[in-house]
Amino acid sequence: YYTGIPGSCNFETQDQEWTSVCGLTQDPTDDFDWNISNSAITGQMGPHTDHTPGRGQRFLYVNSSSQKEGNRARITTTKFFPASLGVCRVRFWFWMFASSQTGVLKVYTVEEQGMDILMWSSSRNEENKW
Repeated sequence: YYTGIPGSCNFETQDQEWTSVCGLTQDPTDDFDWNISNSAITGQMGPHTDHTPGRGQRFLYVNSSSQKEGNRARITTTKFFPASLGVCRVRFWFWMFASSQTGVLKVYTVEEQGMDILMWSSSRNEENKW
């Protein structure tokens, strides 16, 4: 579901419609995909709901339990969002409670010539919360 701010989405959509509704796409050159869920994955450690108190239920996740080290799951925006006044803000919530299969979450922006710039990364979150 689009929330009015360019590029924003709360993922309150049906099944796999989040890609078109949210203006995101799965990278066809990566190793596995992001999925949408509304509860913890059976048998896996995961959040029971999204970060929105009392309203939202859906979030994106990757299941890394069957992946090899170095495998990547990547989503990208389907359009460019030029920075206003030269400033670009990327805001998101994440839940990444440490496990032996947890990798690194990285957020990149793409500059005008097409070069990826690493904006933020995290290898784990020490707390079981968003």
